[in-house]
Amino acid sequence: MTHSSLLRPRDADALRAEIRWVAGTARVPVAFGGEVHGDALLLSEFVGTLTNGLRGLSVLRTSGLGGRVMDSGRPASVSDYFNTSSITHHYDGPVSGEGLRSIVAVPVVVGQRSRAVLYAATRGASPLGDRTADLVVQAGRRLATEIAIRDEVDRRLRLLEATNPASDTAPAMAEELRDIHAELRGMVHSADDHLRNRLHTVCERLTRVMVGDPATDAPHLSRRELDVLAQIALGCTNQEAAQRLSVGPETIKSYLRNAMTKLDAHTRHEAVVTARRHGLLP
Repeated sequence: MTHSSLLRPRDADALRAEIRWVAGTARVPVAFGGEVHGDALLLSEFVGTLTNGLRGLSVLRTSGLGGRVMDSGRPASVSDYFNTSSITHHYDGPVSGEGLRSIVAVPVVVGQRSRAVLYAATRGASPLGDRTADLVVQAGRRLATEIAIRDEVDRRLRLLEATNPASDTAPAMAEELRDIHAELRGMVHSADDHLRNRLHTVCERLTRVMVGDPATDAPHLSRRELDVLAQIALGCTNQEAAQRLSVGPETIKSYLRNAMTKLDAHTRHEAVVTARRHGLLP
């Protein structure tokens, strides 16, 4: 099993979470979506559907509303699905079976390529409002950011795996993985709550891949304290760590001081060494 397969959870799980968020936050009767595989969108995640007509449906590029947004990379909506001329009507059967009328579709674009599509829909005559469309766009952007981060982690790990390092190159691999870990923790502070939690989860998985589970007697360090220690472990000064984490130097000092106290360390270097010995840092 490769490092990449250990680190990357299923993108479908993140897609499902965003669809549920859209359904609950926008309070729409139907929300659904799927991942793009080649030139086809495979619908796989649903909230509020009454039939199985859409389940497993393969939407081809440029076909229907989903294919249109997948191809253009831009959101689109229809207020009256069956009477609109702006899309093809290849999928009228399953859409009719669900009684959907007003639909918004938002592509999840990563690196100029659509990787998934999110939908929100109603069955009544009232069209979806701007607020609903904005929420679906927000969910799409959040999912795109998460997928992009996962892609970058996988890309770097594949580069490392391709080298098939011998024992004398293993230290260089470890340092690169530590740099990835610290960079991910640096991204945390510019993310929203949902993505922040997922980034921390990836960081924790990376740490486990490299050093195993934390020691049973390891002190409890907060996520912010670990964020700071990860930067210090790379040799960053307080000022450099503050810039990477988008906080003030005094905040860095405070978190570092708390971490040193918990680790019973008297220097920055000792704090890093002790944290690694406990399995808290890679």
